[in-house]
Formats: sequence, C-alpha cells, structure tokens
Amino acid sequence: MGLAYPEPVVLPATSLHTASIIFLHGLGDTADGWARYGPRWQAEMPYTKFIFPTAPTRPIGLDGGGKNSTGWYDLTTLEVMDKPEDEAGLRETARYVDRLIAEEVAEGVPSTRVAIAGFSQGGVTSLMALRSNYSLAGVVSLSGYLPLATQAPEVSPANARTPIFMCHGDQDQVIAYRYGRRSFDILQTAGANVHFKTYWGIGHSTSFDELEDVVAFFKDLLPARVASPS
Repeated sequence: MGLAYPEPVVLPATSLHTASIIFLHGLGDTADGWARYGPRWQAEMPYTKFIFPTAPTRPIGLDGGGKNSTGWYDLTTLEVMDKPEDEAGLRETARYVDRLIAEEVAEGVPSTRVAIAGFSQGGVTSLMALRSNYSLAGVVSLSGYLPLATQAPEVSPANARTPIFMCHGDQDQVIAYRYGRRSFDILQTAGANVHFKTYWGIGHSTSFDELEDVVAFFKDLLPARVASPS
C-alpha cells in the first residue's frame, strides 16, 4: 500500500495565473509551516499560484527509528552525503513532485513558469527535481543538499541550465554547512547554473534576509510578463 499524500495548501493567483511555485517543507513539518509566508510572497507576485504540499507520514530511522513523522523520504543519519540514502523514497517523492508539475501544465502554465523550492528535506527534494524531464523555471534549496550525488546524471538535460539558488546557514546543526557547500561544488563542476549564499550566524532555520533573497530570486525567475518571441 502506497503512502498517502495530503491535499496541498494552495494559494490561487490573485490576478491572471501565469506562474506557479511549489514549496516543500522540512522533516516533521506540514504545509502550514511555510504557507504562512505565502501571502507575503503573493503580494509581490499576484500572478503566481503558491502550492504547499504536506509530506506523507512514514517511519523515520533517525535517532534509532521507531518514530513516524511527515517526511519526503526516510532519514537514518545526519551524515547525509557520507552514508547510504533512501533512494526509493527520494524517487517516489520526485514522482509526486512531477505529478504536481503536470497538474500546473494541465492548467495552462508551462513548466518553464513553474519553480520548485523547499527547506531542509524539502530543499533536498527540490534539488531532486533537477532530474525531472520537465524544464523548470528554477529551483531553490534552503538548508539542503544534493541527493544521490554520486549517481549520474545529477541534472537532466531538460534542466541543464535551470537557475538554482542554494542558501545555507554556516551554523546549521542539522544539515551541516559543509554538505551544502559540497553540493554546490558538485553542481558547479557539472556545469549547472547554480548560486550559493551563506547566511552567517544562522543555524537550521531561516532569516528575514534569506526570505527576502528568495522572494527576489522568485521575481527574477518569474517576472510578471513573459517576453514576447522576437
């Protein structure tokens, strides 16, 4: 029996819908943890539909296991890039995100006007979306890392030049800063269009400055009007 995915929290566009942003929460959280930022972002991007999914409840092996929690994949260690990963869970979640993208495309929004973003496990999942065959507007990863980094290709041809914005606090005590930097280095070496920003003194959380940077990145990726073909 498959995992149950709750209905996402959706903030419809308040003007003509021409763009969509899917934002994925972290381990143990729900859509509500990030949907509270939606109205602030939407005030600057009224043409954008914001989608905040909630991960299914699953067994999580961290701290000895035995606990069920919302999670995009199982996590058994914080040595996230140095130990085996839950490849099956990551790929299942990637298929779910692809279904969300497909729903937006079916509504008439091209995938190139859909951005994927997330925090912690959600940030990992957003980077997993670089493997999608849908060409995306962009990807944002807050306090995340590149999953399955030893397996090629890390980026599908459809997203070879998709803009990527990685944000990480240098005091992160959950997803160590070094994993964010290592992920950036791997992506940069692979030729990805990736930018990394350090937030000094910030742990495994976000900050006003980081959220302002994310909004600016969203607006740059998804301007109000798509340029007419020349």
